[in-house]
Amino acid sequence: MEEKQTTIHALFAQLKQRGFSGEAKENSLTFIKLMSYYKCAIMEVETKFNVLNEAFSIRHDRNPISSVKTRLKTPQSIMEKIERNGWALSIETVEKNLNDIAGVRVCCSFIEDVYMLADALLSQDDVTLIQKKDYIQSPKANGYRSLHLIISIPIFLANEKREMKVEIQLRTIAMDFWASLEHQMRYKKDTDFTKEMAQELLVCADTSADLDRRMSKLRKLIQDEN
Repeated sequence: MEEKQTTIHALFAQLKQRGFSGEAKENSLTFIKLMSYYKCAIMEVETKFNVLNEAFSIRHDRNPISSVKTRLKTPQSIMEKIERNGWALSIETVEKNLNDIAGVRVCCSFIEDVYMLADALLSQDDVTLIQKKDYIQSPKANGYRSLHLIISIPIFLANEKREMKVEIQLRTIAMDFWASLEHQMRYKKDTDFTKEMAQELLVCADTSADLDRRMSKLRKLIQDEN
């Protein structure tokens, strides 16, 4: 913890020279506390998905979730995003404008599971939907597919209750495979990414989407047989 405080304190001290509002030390400690709140929110969301997965397993004898991955945005990445957008450098800016500090990625077996889990999560009375972007129905130009949710969820501390924002990405195993490799190849150092490479990745994305559709069709056939 002491090492983390020193690192963040140094970061805030540098940013103060460029107009950061407030005292560096005070902001450092406040920032550390805020990050711990986001970490708690991640744990809350992860637990919710684990419970949904277990409940579905008992009822349908299979697990809709292949994996759940979490990440907390680094202080450096947070500050770079603030500066890139030209926002005021303050703790208030972090809470108000950044929706992706706390992240949860859920990989599912089938496309239907993505929407089932999203609906089940959003139906819970302590979950508030802030934003929804469906890149499965409307993929990005590069072929990226995923269902993105920004939600608000309460965390309960010793003496208070706080609403925290969490970004959730739900996708199939095939979508995650493509997205992971696309990022590795597109942003590989010392490599000029050409239009031909981008086109080939788009073809791979379409192939991946076709695989998801065929797997869903096959699963339905098997279910109908039983």
